[in-house]
Formats: sequence, structure tokens, C-alpha cells
Amino acid sequence: MKKIGIVMGSDSDLPVIRKATDMLESLGIPFETHVYSAHRTPQQARDFALHARENGFGAIIAAAGMAAHLAGAIAANTTLPVIGIPCSSAVLDGIDALLSTVQMPTGIPVATVAIGGGANAALLCAQILAVEDRDLAKRLDEKRRADAEKVLAKDAAVSAELTKQF
Repeated sequence: MKKIGIVMGSDSDLPVIRKATDMLESLGIPFETHVYSAHRTPQQARDFALHARENGFGAIIAAAGMAAHLAGAIAANTTLPVIGIPCSSAVLDGIDALLSTVQMPTGIPVATVAIGGGANAALLCAQILAVEDRDLAKRLDEKRRADAEKVLAKDAAVSAELTKQF
């Protein structure tokens, strides 16, 4: 199975990244995590992206806040799928990162999840890998069923408590 590359611009992004790593781990998907900055360590970020395919990666998650150029910088140096996670900051609550991540020029796509959407970034990577991995596709189907069962159990509990017939 291909592994997922995870790059964050700063270790302050760890709470968001942990959502991704927890999800990948629960699905049995191997991953490798690094802190590379598009601005402070551009050569390391570039080298990681340039060699990602030959190093066994199937997709890359890139999380950053503020100017959030990391996902775009990674995508500019690989044709692997890149999923950007905009991270919240103290100034603009992540809106700046969202816009920086989603507004990519034609030819350099970055799939972008919600601000702080680490779990969904991992799930999108899993779906990409599952195109060619039936076992992973089955695990994703099972997760969807389990998630639906949780919602239906909550529905039953709320309905029982708050539905009144007169």
C-alpha cells in the first residue's frame, strides 16, 4: 500500500495533523510526517515533493495557517494528489489560510478541506488510495456504516426524549 505524506508548516499545526494521523491509523494506512515551511525551509519542502512518488507516497497532506503557501508549494513540485488543510490562526481565524490554499492557478490543483479539517483530509487520501485497493475500500464502507449507525442511535435517543404526542 502506498503511504501518505503529511507536511505541516509549523508544529503549532499538530492538533490538526493529529486528527489526520489518527484517522489514517484507524484505517491502517501508513504515513510519514514532517515539519517543512514553504518560506523558512523551501528547499526541504521542494525536495520532499520532488521525490515523494519514488519514496512510495500515494498522496500528500499539507497543513498551514496564515499565508498557507505550503500546499501550493508542494503541489508545484509533484503530480501526486495534494490535499491542503488550512489552519486557524489568531488573526483571521483561518480565512486567510483557506483562501491561500484554495485559490490555486490552473495546472497546479490542491484539493482543500475545511479549516482544521484533518480527519477529512485523511479520508480523502484514503478514498484516493481505495481506487486501487479493494480492502481499503471495504474499510471505508465499514466506517461509513458505523458513522451512520452512530447518527441513528443519537436520533433515536433525541427523538425518544423530545418527541411528545398529545
